[in-house]
Amino acid sequence: MAELTGKHVFAITASAFAVIIGVNVLLAVKAVSTFPGLEVENSYVAGQDFNERKAAQLALGWVMVPGYENGKMTLAFTGSDGLPVAVGDLQVLVGRTTEAKDDTNPVFARDGDLYAADVALGRGKWMVKVTARSADGTLFEQRSELYVKG
Repeated sequence: MAELTGKHVFAITASAFAVIIGVNVLLAVKAVSTFPGLEVENSYVAGQDFNERKAAQLALGWVMVPGYENGKMTLAFTGSDGLPVAVGDLQVLVGRTTEAKDDTNPVFARDGDLYAADVALGRGKWMVKVTARSADGTLFEQRSELYVKG
């Protein structure tokens, strides 16, 4: 059996620290590269009129419910009376909550009482971020979760 010397102990200790540091660097690179972490350019400016925008949106009384089946995504907008409403300037971001590589901006068209778009979504949890305007120009923003099964 070989004798355990100071050189051996140093090599074992240095190797252990190299593995720990290497794993930490890998995890940090993956965390930064897969999620941009940016919601708004300037949070101070975005917060200046937040309460007014929120009150205006609540006054609309709109509810938006996303759906997905057979490669077709739908958005159902209803007013406070439960009836479908027409929206303008509809912009939708669909993506995973943890990374930006699957983000897509499908183009929705009116299909009866719904807005529909063909989009291929894999199984799992998706984030749906919707921005639209009412007939009077009031901004409507909602972020919802969509679960795709199978």
